[in-house]
Amino acid sequence: MPAVILIPLAIVAIIGVSGYLIYRFVFYDYMCNRSVNQTLLNYNIKKTQSQIIREYHESRGEKLTEKEILKLEKRYRQHEPEQFLAMYDAIRDKSKTD
Repeated sequence: MPAVILIPLAIVAIIGVSGYLIYRFVFYDYMCNRSVNQTLLNYNIKKTQSQIIREYHESRGEKLTEKEILKLEKRYRQHEPEQFLAMYDAIRDKSKTD
């Protein structure tokens, strides 16, 4: 008798957890990426997210590896999307003064 209740409950729990993980690690990142790219297009910025991060840190004299750039890109994309515009403005202002 308990197997009749536990087996469907376990199946539903596994489906629920896997659905949440797919949402959190795939769909959520996709939506954040799309949102940032749309924002960059709205402001007519032709650079990618990684190009903006790379140029910003190079202008500050920091050399980042590709792995560090990808980590920063994902963090900014998901938690601080306005940073891309701020970094782009800083790059643009620095290039105007040079």
